Amino acid sequence: MSDAASAQPLSAMFSAIVVAPFGGFGIRTDVGAVRELVYLPKSFGEKAPVDALSEQAARQIAHYLADPDFRFDLPLSEAGTAFQRRVWDAICAIPRGQVLTYGQVAKQIRSAPRAVGQACGANWFPIIIPCHRVTAAGGLGGFSNHDEADGFHLGVKRWLLAHEGVAGY
Repeated sequence: MSDAASAQPLSAMFSAIVVAPFGGFGIRTDVGAVRELVYLPKSFGEKAPVDALSEQAARQIAHYLADPDFRFDLPLSEAGTAFQRRVWDAICAIPRGQVLTYGQVAKQIRSAPRAVGQACGANWFPIIIPCHRVTAAGGLGGFSNHDEADGFHLGVKRWLLAHEGVAGY
């Protein structure tokens, strides 16, 4: 079975799929809120939105892909622990075109770098909560609980940073 054929049944898990240069974004919605955004490999094709909210989310993701300064305005489901939400709030304050290290974010919120990294990996709303803007002290770091140097997720992180004008990764 081809990658595209095996991705088709999995596409049903999403309310919409937006194609991106690195692959795509799967959008999951609940009543009145975006429940999750998921980075998807190129084997997933575009999927038309199934409701008004997934259409709004797909439109906003497309705007971000065209303009890294785009600001999201979507209702998000409650997610994460109180600690994770503190980390995510700190990450949301990092301006486009800049990065902070896990250690710098940890210092801001009086925590530990590893805990910040774990909260980044638990992010339900990537690009809206821009965890790609958090890097290791000595390089790119991990992304979405993945750290394979040539893997899909770090490729996405590199693309997002380049899209936002961050050089060197």
